[in-house]
Amino acid sequence: MLLFCVRLLRLAAGWIDLVVFTLGMYGLTWLPSSWLRGWYPRLFQSWCRVFVRALNVDLRLHQKHKKALPPQYILISNHPSAFEDVGVPALFNVVSLAKSDVKSWFIVGRINAAAGTLYVDRESPESRRAALNSMVAALEQGLNVAVYPEGGCKGRRLFTSFRYGAFEASIRSGVPLLPLFIHYEAQQDFEWQPPYTLLDKIRHFVTTRNNHANFYVFDPIYPQGFKDGAEFNQHVYGLYLGWQAKYLE
Repeated sequence: MLLFCVRLLRLAAGWIDLVVFTLGMYGLTWLPSSWLRGWYPRLFQSWCRVFVRALNVDLRLHQKHKKALPPQYILISNHPSAFEDVGVPALFNVVSLAKSDVKSWFIVGRINAAAGTLYVDRESPESRRAALNSMVAALEQGLNVAVYPEGGCKGRRLFTSFRYGAFEASIRSGVPLLPLFIHYEAQQDFEWQPPYTLLDKIRHFVTTRNNHANFYVFDPIYPQGFKDGAEFNQHVYGLYLGWQAKYLE
């Protein structure tokens, strides 16, 4: 009983921290965007870490790469859950490519926009082309970009293919891909599939009996040596199939 009470108090403290931090972050979004440039994305990373604590997720980084990470990269990852939206930027200094709906989310939408989030309407070819150009422009500014090449939360197993945007951006910019493979030990609790809402998933995260989230980072993959984006895409997708067999099967 005592242990349960301690855990409950820690959880409550985590949510109080998150609410206070969120209100502060939201208030700052009303400042001119030129004032936020540079330091607000760093603050956003801290906010994501507080969010992870409030969700009671034990986020574990596994460094499978053999060498130090490159100074700049395009982070790609499988996308089984909504948790990645805060889990990835909690660990990596990235601007994320997100679905355009995120902009309209209550409070959080303004925070994401102020942090430099890029947006795409996944069903619109014109929007995908504009998002690709935005990614390349961000890379030219020296930023790291995070992309989910499955094109959304498709389930706990990989979708049948990857979309091409991240690979084309890597070829155009010369910036390597940094592959991240995500494994939730309680896969069903973390998986985001209809009819669940975001509030449903938050409840699942907080109440899961196994809160371990394993983020495996592998060696960067450089675009040089691939004849085109299709070949690059297929090579990387094959690697992900191997990691899926190793960690999920």
